[in-house]
Amino acid sequence: MTNEETPELIQAARDGDRKVQSQLVTMYSGRIYNLGLRMLRNNEDAEDMLQETFITAFQKINTFKGKSSFYTWIYRIGVNIALGKLRKQSRMQISYSIQEPDFENLHGLSISDWPEYIETKVSDKEFQIALKVALDDLDEKYRSVFVLRDLEGLSTAKSAEILELSESNVKVRLMRARLFLRDRMNSFLKREGWLVT
Repeated sequence: MTNEETPELIQAARDGDRKVQSQLVTMYSGRIYNLGLRMLRNNEDAEDMLQETFITAFQKINTFKGKSSFYTWIYRIGVNIALGKLRKQSRMQISYSIQEPDFENLHGLSISDWPEYIETKVSDKEFQIALKVALDDLDEKYRSVFVLRDLEGLSTAKSAEILELSESNVKVRLMRARLFLRDRMNSFLKREGWLVT
């Protein structure tokens, strides 16, 4: 069995081949789950989102026209399901474990809108806590762009394709997300006494 997405593989999945559908789940479930974890920041919600994504994809696979890759198509389904979950829980307070690995690789990245002192004067743990608090207040349309670009590391073009936005719109939303997060993190870190400038 190949681990590559081919037109033949997608056609077999479209024809209802359970083995091939299972193969596609195996190929992409890790990345879709990580997307859910980063957007929803809750293991249970990410697992629900993963399951719903593949159920929806296989129910609607006949609508997949092959204009993008199957991965991009299913990723878009995942983003939409995660956004739907965020809308439902937008007024709920959710507590997160400090040990969650979601944002551990972001500290130290060269993100032009972070003030340099956030990078150099706080610990990784403090940075992660501050980012999680700030993300709680970030509107979902900006959060999805931030997750795809800065946490998932996708290109502007790929993010635009997944979110069905123009590239310029992705850039504007990313800039707004970074500025919002910078300001919220700065305020939080100062309030906690972790940041002295």
